[in-house]
Amino acid sequence: MRYAIFPMIALLLALSYAQSASADLAVAPYEERPAVQNRLLTERLDTLLPQLMRETQIDMWVVIAREYNDDPVFLSLVPKPRFTARRTTMLVFFDRGDAGVEKLTVSRYPLGSMYEAAWEGGDLDAQWRRLAEVIAERDPKTIAVNSSDLWPVADGLSHSLYEKLAGALEPTFRARIASAEELTVRWMETRTPAEVEVWQRGVAIARQTIAKAFSSEVITPGVTTVGDVAWFIRTRFEEQGLEPWFHPDVNRQWQGADFGANAPFLGDGSEDSIIRRGDVLHTDVGLCYLGLCTDTQEMGYVLKLGESEPPLGLGEALRIGNRWQDALTAEFVTGRTGNDILAAAQASLKTMGTQHAIYTHPLGIYGHAPGPTIGMWDNQGPTVGRGDWPLYPMTGYAIEGNVTVAIPEWGGQSVQMKLEQSALFDGERVHYLADRQKALHVVGF
Repeated sequence: MRYAIFPMIALLLALSYAQSASADLAVAPYEERPAVQNRLLTERLDTLLPQLMRETQIDMWVVIAREYNDDPVFLSLVPKPRFTARRTTMLVFFDRGDAGVEKLTVSRYPLGSMYEAAWEGGDLDAQWRRLAEVIAERDPKTIAVNSSDLWPVADGLSHSLYEKLAGALEPTFRARIASAEELTVRWMETRTPAEVEVWQRGVAIARQTIAKAFSSEVITPGVTTVGDVAWFIRTRFEEQGLEPWFHPDVNRQWQGADFGANAPFLGDGSEDSIIRRGDVLHTDVGLCYLGLCTDTQEMGYVLKLGESEPPLGLGEALRIGNRWQDALTAEFVTGRTGNDILAAAQASLKTMGTQHAIYTHPLGIYGHAPGPTIGMWDNQGPTVGRGDWPLYPMTGYAIEGNVTVAIPEWGGQSVQMKLEQSALFDGERVHYLADRQKALHVVGF
């Protein structure tokens, strides 16, 4: 699948972030969000799903979920507002070729105009019988279901539901049950151009919140703790109706300290949790907005008395971090596996003499989304399975890792610049969805 929009994406992202950088970004009210999400979903179901079903050679996809035990892919397929499956909800997608993909629901409760109701009601046994009839009437070559050893998001069909499905089908059709693993991952990882326009707003909101958190509006040296800053970020998200997918992490490095295994816990009240003048600050923040998740790590510095800017060595360390990002994203090539990208980037960085770690992951409907894993923080070699997945166009990534740099002003003590920015690979190059950090956030007085 290809879109003739690669240069346009870069322009739209740059203009949108430039326009939003100087003012607080508006967050859509709750009542306006379903219309946006449903517009995006309609486009995905009508244009993206047929392409992916044909790409993966699947003519029927069956997704079954039960209330409060949803398949991980379920909410990405149904209109909003919806929080879980109702009773037992059955979705059937059947590729009719030129007529498009038929979208059916065999369920007690309707799903609006996106899905044609294929059952008039009855008890649970009648529902399963009707599902079997719907399948038999269409005589698919493959009945793809969500079962996978490798991908949690593609393993949503429970054992009991699988047994119910298999028991409802005649032996001829039972033999056609197969895994929808590839289709499910491709559906979850692929973004449309319209989604990109929405997604970048969430990323910009996350970055703007970090900028406010790492400022004198929030931090008073000697008083404010790292936990206070983390809860400022979390509270701001909650007040705006934004969904964090993990609690923000805020930590500090300082001259003369071991910033490794002995880093303090959030808000633990110890002396080491209090932010001091001369500290290097780091935060890790993730939120989901309009169905798409962000993941951002940025760095700050608290000025000492008499300083008007951070030490030059810290500024250079961040620039080294930017060069690390460039070396990594330069290796993004369609069809390369995550392991191939990791190895190529490591070889490039070795010639640059950059001490680094790479742990970049896919990003999208989930914060840790399916797609090619490119290194892990505890494994800088190949990742079997997930690292073997190839890179596809129109997929999102958290460009995540760190560089370790000796700081002359700190007597040669090393500092880690831990960086992460949400980005899109359009098939030709990587675009940061709301730019990236190029200068330290500065807490002044």
